[in-house]
Amino acid sequence: MKKARLIYWLFIICYVVQFQFSSDWMLLGENTIYFALMPLIGVVILVFRKELTESMPGKIVISLLVLSGCIATLNSVHIFESETYAWGIWLYVAALTIIIWEVMGLWSKADGGDKITGLVINMLVPILFGGMLLYLWEMLTVGFQVPQVLLPAPSMIGTAFVNSMEMLWADFQQTFLKAVLAGFFIGCCSGFLVAILVDKVPFLQRGLLPLGNLASALPIVGVAPIMVMWFGFDWQSKAAVVVMMTFFPMLVNTLAGLKSTDRIELDLMHSYAANYWQLLFKVRLPNALPFIFNALKINSTLSLIGAIVAEFFGTPIVGMGFRISTEIGRMNVDVVWASIAVAALSGSLFYALLAFIERQYTGWHPSIRVS
Repeated sequence: MKKARLIYWLFIICYVVQFQFSSDWMLLGENTIYFALMPLIGVVILVFRKELTESMPGKIVISLLVLSGCIATLNSVHIFESETYAWGIWLYVAALTIIIWEVMGLWSKADGGDKITGLVINMLVPILFGGMLLYLWEMLTVGFQVPQVLLPAPSMIGTAFVNSMEMLWADFQQTFLKAVLAGFFIGCCSGFLVAILVDKVPFLQRGLLPLGNLASALPIVGVAPIMVMWFGFDWQSKAAVVVMMTFFPMLVNTLAGLKSTDRIELDLMHSYAANYWQLLFKVRLPNALPFIFNALKINSTLSLIGAIVAEFFGTPIVGMGFRISTEIGRMNVDVVWASIAVAALSGSLFYALLAFIERQYTGWHPSIRVS
């Protein structure tokens, strides 16, 4: 509590100092000075009426007041060149970032009450953190005039995303909906089935696993051109690369999961005269589900990386990897970052979907119950 109050007073002092000696930036743009004043009002509430922030409406009001300060600085930084900036705006931004951090702490400690509200709050905290990073990214790149070739501003990337939406959608279809999903499904299913076979036939553990380990160690930059020669330039060759990358993680994790069953559970099933397949489907596979989902989540990121890298070695004139390699040669770095954003968003949503399914089927596992 004392630390929080110290932070609030530090913001008030920084605001007064920059307002007194370097407040020219507040006069840039319409109503900038009023928006810049809003976080100060929020901090005063936090200092003298902290109990108001214990309710959900209070947290929302504080968040909106702090957001107004972000709007004020962004409005100012986009008007004039960086040489015209006084040091006051950067002092304000530094103090405001600390307050944003405190606001995220308020939301992370919030009690959702019902399930839906708790889910919204759990989503809000990472959104606020990501928004803070984008805000600082925009302020620093625009304020210090970082060359576009080195690092474009998020606003420039967003503009490129909107202007290239049709092209990016075609790239998404080619890379994710075709190569990634096909390779992910084939690789994970084959790894799972081979794991069952290895578990059923013990000598394969010594003969097949070392070969699988060798295949997983093959560099993707060496395998991708070979797959292109074997399966052609379309998405089938990229799916083949994804299969090679996802097969071994599923194989290893499934085998580890099948071996995780307690001996007492196996003895109980043997006392009921259960055969191998009854043991497998009623006891061992349910116990292996956390390991299997762990492999699925790992492969969700590996498959996207593999497909994009494979497209660097030959593809039709469409695809995320093709877009990145061609646009970087044209110095269209904003389009490159837009493609990276599409890849990151699709990979994150794919991972989140698998994590959601995992919670539905492994709610009995201690790791899920604790979280």
